[in-house]
Amino acid sequence: MADTAFRRVSFVFGVLIVALVALMVYEMAQQSSLSMRTFGPAFLTSTTWDPQHRAFGALPFIYGTVVSSVLALVIATPISLGVAIFLVEMSPNWLGNVISAVVELLAAIPSVLLGLWGIFVMVPFLQRYVEPALQTAFPGVPLFDGAPYGVGLLAAGLILAIMIVPTIVAISRDVMASVPIAQREGMLALGATKWETTRRAVLPYARSGIVGAMVLGLGRALGETMAVTMVIGNRPVISPSLLDPSYTMASVIANEFTEATYELYVSALIEIGLVLFAVTILMNAAARLLVARTARGMPVAP
Repeated sequence: MADTAFRRVSFVFGVLIVALVALMVYEMAQQSSLSMRTFGPAFLTSTTWDPQHRAFGALPFIYGTVVSSVLALVIATPISLGVAIFLVEMSPNWLGNVISAVVELLAAIPSVLLGLWGIFVMVPFLQRYVEPALQTAFPGVPLFDGAPYGVGLLAAGLILAIMIVPTIVAISRDVMASVPIAQREGMLALGATKWETTRRAVLPYARSGIVGAMVLGLGRALGETMAVTMVIGNRPVISPSLLDPSYTMASVIANEFTEATYELYVSALIEIGLVLFAVTILMNAAARLLVARTARGMPVAP
C-alpha cells in the first residue's frame, strides 16, 4: 500500500513539472501572439530593433546570446578541467580542500557583483592592454577588428566563463573522483606516467560526466542576465568582431521591459523570451544526445 501511494505521489510530482513547463510556454505564446501575427517568421531573421518605428527583429539578440555563451564555454572548459584534474589527481588533501572552498565561494558571488567588478576592473584592463595586444598580434583578423571599447562580446564571454567555471569544476571533480581505482592502477602497472594515466584511463571513463558538466555550464550562460548586461555594450548589431558591443536576449528583456509603452513592444519582448526558452531547450536537447552518444562509448569498469 505504501509503495503504491509513493509511486502515485512521485508520478503527480513528475506531471506537475511537465505541466509547469507547458503552462510557461502557453502563457508566453499567448502574450506574444500579437508580435507573431505582425512579423511572422521574419521576426527571427530581421536585424532591425526600432521601437520608435514599431519594427522588431530578434536576430541580433540570438547572435549575441549564442556567441557569448559559446565563447564562455570555450574559455571555461579547459580551465575547469585543469582545476578538476589537479584537485582529483595531484593535489594534497589540505590544498584540494582550500581550492574547492574557493571555487564554491566563486559560485556563491551574486552576478550583479561580478558585473560591477567587470565594469570597474575587467573592462578597463581589456580596453588598455588585452584588446590592443590582440589587434597587434592578429592584424586584419575580423575577430579583433574595431575600436577597443572594453565592453563587447569578449568581455561578456569572459564574465560568463568566470560564472560557469565553478559548475564545470564541481561536477567534473566528482565524476573523476568516482573513476574506479583499478583504472588508474592498471595503467600505472603498465608503466604509464601520471599524465598518461589521467589522459588514457581517467578522462575517457569520465567523459560523459564532463560533457554533462559543460551542458550545465552552457545552460547557465544562456540565461545569465545582469552581469552580461553590464559589460556587453547593449547594442543590437551583428558583428564578426569580438571587440564590438552586442546584446543578448535576456539583457534586452531586462533593459527594455519597463520601457515598453505599447502592446506590440511588450509582445515582441515576450516573444524574445519565448525564443530564449526555445534556444535553451534545443541546445540542452542536443547536448543530452551528445552525452548519450558519449556514454555509449565509455569504458566498462572491471
